[in-house]
Amino acid sequence: MDIVEFTPSNEQLTWTFGGAAPLRRVKPGTAMRLWTEDAFCGRLRSTTDLASASLNMPFVNPQTGPFYVEGAEPGDTLVLHFVELTPARSWGASATIPFFGGLTSTDRTATLQDPLPERTWIYEVDTERQTVGFQAQGSDLELALPIETMLGTVGVAPAAGEVRSSLVPDVFGGNMDTPEMRAGATCFLRVNVEGALFSVGDGHYRQGEGESCGTAVEGSMNVVLIVELLKTPGPAWPRIENDTHLAVVGSSRPLEDAWRAGQVDMVGWLGELYGLDKLDAYQLLSQISEVPLANVVDANYSVVTKVAKGLLPKVDAYSNIHAHLRELAATL
Repeated sequence: MDIVEFTPSNEQLTWTFGGAAPLRRVKPGTAMRLWTEDAFCGRLRSTTDLASASLNMPFVNPQTGPFYVEGAEPGDTLVLHFVELTPARSWGASATIPFFGGLTSTDRTATLQDPLPERTWIYEVDTERQTVGFQAQGSDLELALPIETMLGTVGVAPAAGEVRSSLVPDVFGGNMDTPEMRAGATCFLRVNVEGALFSVGDGHYRQGEGESCGTAVEGSMNVVLIVELLKTPGPAWPRIENDTHLAVVGSSRPLEDAWRAGQVDMVGWLGELYGLDKLDAYQLLSQISEVPLANVVDANYSVVTKVAKGLLPKVDAYSNIHAHLRELAATL
């Protein structure tokens, strides 16, 4: 298996999906060892660093990429299997940011309230115990929380020449902020432009469902992934398979439309896999779906629709490529 290693310079970081020239060309079947910068560009390093003074909008949430996948054509299915996601720093950061987050006034949910106070938290990484340390600032509470690494942002260039901010999730993937995007997961994305032009970033050392305040434990990440390509019609919305579940990520506003998007695509996926008509698939999904929130803070909200594979007859989704890539990952 070919292995490509790439660490971007600051000048090579990208801030959009679409509109950026590819940094490398890779063949399907290639493993990649990448480094991603954190969403704050490494600028929040202590509790005295505040977002309003330290961040340079719109240059936040940098991406590593895009990468051109040889042979990828519009309509194909790009497959990304995440082998390892490892903290690349000894600390992560989280923050409250003025007029940003799920429980404050925002530019889209405007009220006459003042913004919540700014605050930055630094989480020290304990690699031996595999924890990150929460330290309350208004009391003496300290907690060691398990590291549960994920990528907040995975996506391809949008269709129709669009250029979208790396803060936005949509049909092309992007800033979905779902903990489902973890090591051992396989992501399926519809190719919209020649070469797919995929990027990854926004490493989180852990994040609760919904990402309530708008930021996770943000940290730079060492990423190992395998790139594959299927000449089959790509999904309407990003799909994920892991060892236990099939999942679809829908992104929109209002929140119920994000839920609807994932539900509709899962109805279609169950129909494809099991030969069900629309109403039978709808009925089955109604009884077995799990629906964790991914984010309720981004430009679009993201909602995951999951089904447990153990409740269904065994079936080989996408020609069983998830299991194949799991085996390949073990050889790296």
